Amino acid sequence: MISGNTKLIAHLGYPTATFKAPMIYNPYFAKHGIDAVVVPMGCRPQQYAAFLPLVFKLSNIHGALVTMPHKVTTVALLDEISTTVKVAGACNAVRLGADGKLIGDMFDGEGFVRGVSRKGRPLVGARVLVVGCGGVGSAIAASLAKAGVGELAIFDPDAGSMSGLAERLRANYPALAIGVGSKDPVGFDVIVNATPLGMKDGDPLPVDVTRLEPRTFVGEVVMKQEITPFLAAARARGCDYQPGIDMLFEQIPAYLEFFGFRSCAADELRAVATLSY
Repeated sequence: MISGNTKLIAHLGYPTATFKAPMIYNPYFAKHGIDAVVVPMGCRPQQYAAFLPLVFKLSNIHGALVTMPHKVTTVALLDEISTTVKVAGACNAVRLGADGKLIGDMFDGEGFVRGVSRKGRPLVGARVLVVGCGGVGSAIAASLAKAGVGELAIFDPDAGSMSGLAERLRANYPALAIGVGSKDPVGFDVIVNATPLGMKDGDPLPVDVTRLEPRTFVGEVVMKQEITPFLAAARARGCDYQPGIDMLFEQIPAYLEFFGFRSCAADELRAVATLSY
């Protein structure tokens, strides 16, 4: 039940039809008697820079979830940002500080890292390949660097995106070994598809799966279906894997902590979510 005391969390993006977060957060809040609600707010790109500061003028605003196409634009509108935001070049969570400042962080990559770690795969010192250097790939790379991987290789057909991410990683994690320009999967402990490949029928696979080693852990960001063609091919090679939807569930506890709410395990969120494909 929404009341005059309910804390409002704006879910900012455009269009809103594909938003999944309200179907996870709101059942969780209801179960635990947390007087808060996530509300989708569709804001077109040309109006967003003016709209975000106004949202935080509301007396009952508690924070904002930020999704496409606003994650990059948000960074320049904030007063304080985390190292992860600096590396990713994007932000997906904003809260109001005690002094009225807008504080931003990025949890797309945190969700991926928490999921891999919870499945028992060590990341400290690991060799990791991230294919795709856009918003989600950059966020995952940032969180992998924060988690202490030993080597991070990145690839994107867009040379500008790839070199830009490499520069930000080197600036913020100077001791980390960075590889650029190859998506050969041989020799890596973890491989991440952070591209949109798999969203459309007939998409090519992000790497040459015939060169996947069975010991390699494979992660996916595409959420069109739980087992994408890439994950199916990796599973056939004997690889352990993480579906894209796991990243969503695993990042929400980090969001809850950021917003000062009761945290939880991802399995608890799955149990109450009204999410469906």
